[in-house]
Amino acid sequence: MGGCLPVGRQVFTRPVYCSILDDSLNYCIKEKELSVHAYVYMTSHIHLVVTAPDGELQNIVRDFKKFTSKKIIEAIKEHPERRREWLLRKFSYAAEVRGVHPYQKLKKFKINCVF
Repeated sequence: MGGCLPVGRQVFTRPVYCSILDDSLNYCIKEKELSVHAYVYMTSHIHLVVTAPDGELQNIVRDFKKFTSKKIIEAIKEHPERRREWLLRKFSYAAEVRGVHPYQKLKKFKINCVF
């Protein structure tokens, strides 16, 4: 699974945002039985090699993206960030254009099955 952010820019350049990803993944591992086999955080997206109980991967991915995007928006508002207004406008614009919450913009991911 890889995910792209609606802003199309470098968001994961600050430790606070990477910590949010860490916390979200660890929650999914502990509470939702997600198995993370490999991962990498890029500056604008993430790549994950994961497995989950039968039929649950889509739900876990949805919940992960929803929770993570909300936390990233909160962090942008709370922490010193010279790009704060620009980032918030990008998240807001992405939601307005498609009429949905910003986390739903993160749907650009692939699930590849390897046997």
